[in-house]
Amino acid sequence: MRITDLLSPESICLNGRAENKKDALDQIVDLMAKSGRVGDVEKYRKGVYAREEESTTGIGEGIAIPHCKSDAVIRPGLAAMTLPDGVDFESLDGQPANLFFLIAAPDTEDNVHLDVLSKLSVLLMDEDFTDGLRQAKSVEEFLKVIDAAEKDKDEDSEDTSSQEPVGSKKILAVTGCPTGIAHTYMAAEALEKKAKELGYEIKVETRGSGGAKNVLTAEEIAGADGIIVAADTKVPMDRFAGKRVVITKVANGINKPGELIEEALSGKAPVYEAGSAAGSAEKEEENKGGIGHQVYTHLMNGVSHMLPFVIGGGILTALAFLIDTLCGYGTSGGANFGSCTPFSAFFKYIGGLSMGMMVPVLAGYIAYSIADRPGLAVGFAGGLLAANGNAVLANFPVFKDHVDSLGAFNKFIANFAFQDVNGGNTVSGFLGGIVAGFLAGFIVLGLKKLCEKLPDALDGIKPTLIYPLAGIFSIGVLMCFIFNPLIGLINTGLSNMLSGIADAGMITVLGLILGAMMAIDMGGPINKAAYVFGSGMLATAAQLMEKGAQASDPAVQACFISMAAIMVGGMVPPIGIAVACWLFPKKFTRAERGSAVSNIVMGCSFITEGAIPFAAADPAHVIPCTMVGAGVAGFLSALFGCTLMAPHGGIFVFATVGNPFMYIVAWLVGSAVTAVMLGFVKKNAE
Repeated sequence: MRITDLLSPESICLNGRAENKKDALDQIVDLMAKSGRVGDVEKYRKGVYAREEESTTGIGEGIAIPHCKSDAVIRPGLAAMTLPDGVDFESLDGQPANLFFLIAAPDTEDNVHLDVLSKLSVLLMDEDFTDGLRQAKSVEEFLKVIDAAEKDKDEDSEDTSSQEPVGSKKILAVTGCPTGIAHTYMAAEALEKKAKELGYEIKVETRGSGGAKNVLTAEEIAGADGIIVAADTKVPMDRFAGKRVVITKVANGINKPGELIEEALSGKAPVYEAGSAAGSAEKEEENKGGIGHQVYTHLMNGVSHMLPFVIGGGILTALAFLIDTLCGYGTSGGANFGSCTPFSAFFKYIGGLSMGMMVPVLAGYIAYSIADRPGLAVGFAGGLLAANGNAVLANFPVFKDHVDSLGAFNKFIANFAFQDVNGGNTVSGFLGGIVAGFLAGFIVLGLKKLCEKLPDALDGIKPTLIYPLAGIFSIGVLMCFIFNPLIGLINTGLSNMLSGIADAGMITVLGLILGAMMAIDMGGPINKAAYVFGSGMLATAAQLMEKGAQASDPAVQACFISMAAIMVGGMVPPIGIAVACWLFPKKFTRAERGSAVSNIVMGCSFITEGAIPFAAADPAHVIPCTMVGAGVAGFLSALFGCTLMAPHGGIFVFATVGNPFMYIVAWLVGSAVTAVMLGFVKKNAE
């Protein structure tokens, strides 16, 4: 089988034009569909998109090789496209892509086509070959360039197949990517070419979709002067124990072969210890980063797993508000708004449970990233305590009614860690979840260290008994006795401060502070302190009106103005971040940009938690920007005298807003401030 056997003339487009990456992908998928090699085009298209989410297939030098292995493919095929003006494809070198090859691989055991695809990947490393493709004036000329290059490659392989490589140094390498179609072989070709250029002998093991090829032997490993593992997938590593090994990403194998070879032969590469990476080259690459990079990696692991709970639960909750609004409860639902009908209550119940999982999931997967599977249970337990605080324990009769009859130790526990009758809030929210995740991970690592010298016969009970029992107890003590109570004290102070400002008549200052507080921890204790204060102000307004006050009285208006500032402040972060994703795309990862629409929905619904993944990933830059924007919105809302009589609902309760036009102005201005600040403050995403 040859490359031209996979490439139909109708699947080639020369001198095309694309607006953006998505447009380019859609066009070349449509070209593939014309070949009749794909049964379910939309399923295949989704697979191509999913592969791009893992990492860009823009390898640099203007070349992109999107690909997908799927049961939607009837038989293997190729599609090709040239775009003289190029398009931003988020390539590894940051340059526009202008030469595209799309690969369609069937999800079968028959992998005869993989050799052909690997040959194409290798040819694309040849600058003369790619220039010839770009300059082709017709489809026929394009195919002739490929056919000629393939014949030359086959002849070169025959000429060199019987020759023993000669070199002063012997280098071994392993390459692999998650899909195992293109990058695997391109990295191998780049390393082989550079080694030959430098006069070194090299053997590269490729771990592609067709399995491992050119596998390294024990004798070769023993006699190697340097070893390189350029892979983003699992690689058997224990065979390299005691050897100096350079472990890196497959992209570096393509783009930095000379640097990798130099490092491998320098004698400065770390000595690989058996079992240190659990067979994962990708994990070793992470461990090579500094402390800041490792913290970021652990944090992002938690955020990525938390995101679906935030989005799914948030949108379901927003639908509950919409249902109640359509049913006429927008102005009369009060604290029950969102669950005034059985149908809306159903949506809010499911959405609330889902969003309630986000902090435990965040903590659990941070711990998992640090300590592997044993960290999950401990992290989840810490996250649950952060999300729920100590309030449940406060309702136990022994703590509630019999504190004075307890002994000194039990009395200390009841009064300090658990809420008593006059206790404050101990929910630490998503910030507490982050703390719990890191604590849980390092607790489990410590337990692993302590258990290293236990008899081998006890290995089976370590992950099932020792780690979860000791770990959950430890994280429970730390959260209940230290972090939750401390945040409870902070909340009490905040509530007292807010009450003092309101009593002094500084309503615009109050609006500024309340708006900013809504955007500091997005659903956490500071946010909740402001929201609880606003709800209390609505209760105060109701009490004043029961005593004969009018809705227009200054005291009643101050209560409604406070609630308006709180809601507009909570609506700013998701909207501001979504706008920033569109205005400054390079500041955000592909996954973050993909959640922009969800953030618009949640921002409009007064669900501030939509901003949590962004704040958790980059708190030093995101939180100040959201805080300033929300503070500006709260200040303007109060300055314009905007009022709100409902405690929740976002745009669905705008019927209850006083001076709604200026309220929208305050909201949009605050969101714009956040978006612009993010554009200036945030660094470009990796």
